[in-house]
Amino acid sequence: MSVAAEDPLGAADTFVLVRETIRALSADRGLRASFSPKVVADGVGNGGHVHLSIWRGGVNLHDGGDGPCGMTDAAESFAAGILHRLPALLAVGAPSVASYLRLVPGHWAAPFQACGHENRETALRLITGSRGEEGRAANLEVKVLDQSANPYLCLAALIFAGLAGLARPSRLPALVDVDPAWLSEDERARRGIPELPGTLAEATDAFEADAVLGAAFGPELAATVIDLRRAEVARFADSSPQEIVAALRWVF
Repeated sequence: MSVAAEDPLGAADTFVLVRETIRALSADRGLRASFSPKVVADGVGNGGHVHLSIWRGGVNLHDGGDGPCGMTDAAESFAAGILHRLPALLAVGAPSVASYLRLVPGHWAAPFQACGHENRETALRLITGSRGEEGRAANLEVKVLDQSANPYLCLAALIFAGLAGLARPSRLPALVDVDPAWLSEDERARRGIPELPGTLAEATDAFEADAVLGAAFGPELAATVIDLRRAEVARFADSSPQEIVAALRWVF
């Protein structure tokens, strides 16, 4: 389900409103809605994709430039900042042990640190929109996040990462036009397509090592994020996927 674009705070508020509306309507009909990353251990699960774009003076910077998919230098640097920090961002945007039962090949979760034009199997999808609508519709889609995340912290982390990219202008790697899971490990290495963290512990380590995100969040909040993630890792250290799913199915 997609909702209209808003400013970051408005988008987070709408996310909460939509989810609670779905819960209420489901309950009214004798049903129960779950937004857990994994509802059934061998099922596909629930994502929480984030679309975002940066504008200046009412102009969408993801169109009209010379960069990939018509991006301006600023939009490309913003996108590169997010792509570069995806391993650390997962600790905020995919913060449950259940998240990593979903972030596997073949589950529409794009668990590789790659970007592509309209490629739904890359972690960062570059969207140009329909012909004639590029100036309005061009945006980024971050596909590896899910609804166990706090939407306010998640959007803040994405903005921090994008601003870090803007502060040190950089370029995106070569765009990927296939599902990275179809490539051999050697081919992925040759093309510079690493796997994203496969566990919450790995994502938490990446977040702790990222000085930029740590400084942006502030030492107290960053330490709280790390402590909470490690507590969840410890809680489920000896649990099977089925036990994790059962324990978290109705938490989110």
